[in-house]
Formats: sequence, structure tokens, C-alpha cells
Amino acid sequence: MSVLLEGGPVTGPGMRKEVRPHLPVRPRGQGESRRPPGRARVVAGRGRRAVPDCAPRRLVPRWPWLAAIALTTGLIVTGLGVFAEGMSGRVPEQTATVTVGAGETLWDMAREYAPSADADDVVARIRQLNSLGDTAVVPGLPLTVPVDAEPLVAGR
Repeated sequence: MSVLLEGGPVTGPGMRKEVRPHLPVRPRGQGESRRPPGRARVVAGRGRRAVPDCAPRRLVPRWPWLAAIALTTGLIVTGLGVFAEGMSGRVPEQTATVTVGAGETLWDMAREYAPSADADDVVARIRQLNSLGDTAVVPGLPLTVPVDAEPLVAGR
């Protein structure tokens, strides 16, 4: 352990003081620049090759990567759309004529007569089959509705 006091290091008992010999300093030659000690010396013919400032820079085109990413994203979205289309139950082709009950809506009828299909798709098909548009249904109105192969309610 060494302690610095007003002049130089003081060593305790059992500690040796190491003295480094002074190395001769080589004088800088004319035209030689100062460089940090950690930086390598540039030797003629071994450094970076000189490129004129007016030479054009070679730019790597990036648009092929962007086009490939956009195409891949489009294919994934399309594939998911096709997959999702196959997931929802299709509206049944078979139809039956039923009478609207009191307090019954088109969505109630869609869930009752075609439970395996998407209710919104079935309601759109009921509106198309009966030329309803946006009009409300009234009790006692006969409607043609898509039904599954085995009807749930036999009395209607």
C-alpha cells in the first residue's frame, strides 16, 4: 500500500518501492502528426485506401426488402381472411316459412333456426329473401328463413 504525502509516495514496512527506468523519448520528425498512444501507426501502403471526396457513394437499395416485407404481410393477411371465412358457419341453403312471434326479432329467429351459422349473416340472408331492407318486423308476418338440416322447433 502506498500513501501520497506532499512530495511523493511513502511505502510502509514490507513494501518495496518500484522504480521504473525512464525510456528515452523519440523526437517527432517533421510532418509526423501527434496520435493518441492507443491508435495504431499508419504505415505506407497498409492504411485505409484513399478515396477521393468527389467519388460517388455506393448506396445499397433497400426497396427490394421493403417490397418483400409488404408482399409477405399481404399474403399473411389474405391467408388469415380466407381461414377466418372458413371458420364461421355458412348460412344454410334450405329455407322454411315461419311466422314472427310477439317480441321476436330477426336475430332471435336467426339464432333459433340456424344456430350453427353466424347470426349477422343469417339476418342479412333473411332480409334478402323477404326484401325487407331496414324495416321492422311485426308479429304475425310470415318470413322465409334459412334453417339447418334438422329444425330445432317442430311446431312452427
